[in-house]
Amino acid sequence: MASYLLFQLFGPMAAWGDIAIGERRHVFSQPTKSAILGLVAGALGLRRTDQEKLSALHGGYGFASRVDSAGILLTDFHTAQTPPTRRGITFRTRRDELAGRRSDLETILSYRDYHTDSFSVACLWALHDAPYPIEHLALALRRPVFAPYLGRRSCSPSLPLDPRLVEAPNPIDALRGAAFPDDGALRGMVDSARSYYWEGDQGSALKPLQTLRRRDVARSRIQWQFSERSEHHAVEEDAHVSQQD
Repeated sequence: MASYLLFQLFGPMAAWGDIAIGERRHVFSQPTKSAILGLVAGALGLRRTDQEKLSALHGGYGFASRVDSAGILLTDFHTAQTPPTRRGITFRTRRDELAGRRSDLETILSYRDYHTDSFSVACLWALHDAPYPIEHLALALRRPVFAPYLGRRSCSPSLPLDPRLVEAPNPIDALRGAAFPDDGALRGMVDSARSYYWEGDQGSALKPLQTLRRRDVARSRIQWQFSERSEHHAVEEDAHVSQQD
C-alpha cells in the first residue's frame, strides 16, 4: 500500500494546454502534469524564477488523473494589444505596456480553446527523490500561497480542491474510490464512462487502451521548455451513472 494525494478540479472553464504553436492554442480534455504541478508549486509559494525548486518538484512525483466529465469545447477569438518590440526596453507592468501612444500599439490575434464544466480528479504520489512529503503538498493545497487556477489564470476553480490522502495499492485504485462531498451536485454533469490516465507501471487491473507520448513535463518555466513522458489511457463505465440513466 502507498499514500496518494487526491484533489478535485471543477470550474466553469478549464484549459489544460497542448503545445502552443502560432496563433492556435489547443487544449487537452484531461489535466496535464505540468499544469497540476504548477498549481501545486503556486500553493507552495514557489515562483517561476525558482528554477531548481521547480525542477525538483516536477521530477519528484508521479501523476495520474480521472476525468468524470471532459465538458464542452469552447474556442475564444482572443485579441491583445502590445507595444512594439524594442531592444533594451522592458515593461514592469501591463499598465506600462499600454502607457505609450495608442497609435504605436500592435495587436496579437489568437484562438484559445477551453473546456466548460469539466470535472476531474488529480492524483500525486511521492517518488524516491520527492522534495516534500506528500502530506506537505496536501497542507499547501488547503491553504495556498497563490490562488490556484485550472490551466490558465482566467480559469478559477468553482469548488474547493478538497485535498485528501488515501492508502491504496496503486493510483488507479485510489482514483476509483475517490468520492467528494459535491459529487451529488455534479451528478448531472458526469459522463457515463470515466477516463483514467496514469504514468508508469503501477500494477492496476485496469488495462490501458492506448499509451500516449505527452510533452508536459516542465523543464524550464522561464523559457517554457517541456520534456516528454509516456501516459496510459483507459476507460471504465461508471455503474452508478449508467443505472440512473
